[in-house]
Amino acid sequence: MSNSRNSTSDFRAYQSQTTPHPLGLEVSHASGSYIYDVRGKAYLDFVAWVSAVSLGHSHPDVVTAVKQQAEKYMHVMVYGEFIQSPALELCRALAKVLPDPLQTTYLVNSGTEAMEGAIKLARRVTGRSELIAARNAYHGNTIGSLSLTDYEARKAPFRPLLPDIRHIEFNKTEALKAISSKTAAVILETIQGGAGFILPEADYLRQVRQRCDEMGTLLILDEIQPGFGRTGTLFAFEQFDCVPDILVMGKGMASGLPIGAFTASRAHMDTLQNPKLGHITTFGGNPVIAAGALATLKVLQQTNIIADTLKKESLIRSHLVHPAISEIRGRGLMLALIMESAEMADYLVLEAQKEGLLLFWLLFEPRAVRISPPLTLSEAEIKQGCSLILRVLRRYDNNGVN
Repeated sequence: MSNSRNSTSDFRAYQSQTTPHPLGLEVSHASGSYIYDVRGKAYLDFVAWVSAVSLGHSHPDVVTAVKQQAEKYMHVMVYGEFIQSPALELCRALAKVLPDPLQTTYLVNSGTEAMEGAIKLARRVTGRSELIAARNAYHGNTIGSLSLTDYEARKAPFRPLLPDIRHIEFNKTEALKAISSKTAAVILETIQGGAGFILPEADYLRQVRQRCDEMGTLLILDEIQPGFGRTGTLFAFEQFDCVPDILVMGKGMASGLPIGAFTASRAHMDTLQNPKLGHITTFGGNPVIAAGALATLKVLQQTNIIADTLKKESLIRSHLVHPAISEIRGRGLMLALIMESAEMADYLVLEAQKEGLLLFWLLFEPRAVRISPPLTLSEAEIKQGCSLILRVLRRYDNNGVN
């Protein structure tokens, strides 16, 4: 067991922090739906950090694939020069499950890096510079991805950012008139994440697709969070009669390993060869990571895990009935509890951790509490987690916390 006092002080001294008050759980190990701290306490993971650990912690198929590949070779060459079978097999497998024209994949290291590549590709293909994104969008935190958000408090300290960015209201079809012959790409999350897990209404995405076609504009759909089975299909766009020109992926793609990708037509992707090295990455397509992603995809395809996400959603909704929960947004295992107040959301997240349940917040909706567990979460674990949530809320009621 490590010295927790020293670990906490060293964590603050030597590892850069992202908030003044990190949760600070010191991890010993993780398995399945549980994370264990150095004192041996188990925490039921309702977050999958964040939507990334698709098959649960240390899934045996993923671990085996990673070990086997690591024993053969790890990093041998920068992306796209040598033929490395795990990366090739992953790209081929994605082409088989994706509709036309999504046939050629560029592998990178994270979702935000994939979005950067998608932005470059759209500008290269169209010869235009204007990008249109949605209000309250989140696509990552690198300069290009950050430029796509309209959250000025997060953007202002890092200006100047990318120029020629416009924002429209998500789900407002009249706003689609902003898409013009000057627009290189419309960039949308298929399901808005940081805004509170907002689903597209009616035929909104189909109308976006139609307007983009009329204007010669590319449509980029961000499936970094809803992708890889989290909402009841392999990708959420399959549910909304809308195929993008560029698909952006990440998070749950490799069950906890760092990866991202963007996929488009062969013709579009070929534009990145002119000029040569139009987009490059050293570690993208890393064979060990690609092996983990391929193992993840195989498990998702060969089991009922994806279809079961909708059954698990129903179970969660049926159990989480409490006056403090105003609504439950989202689909599948991409859900957000909308509480009566931000203070109540904070209380639930922090007190649940004390009870051995891990919950988390969303970026732009302070009343939201994230529920995005591993897709392998069992019904018994769902009932256990929901029971703990209700216990915390009852304590909130009894204590009269404000």
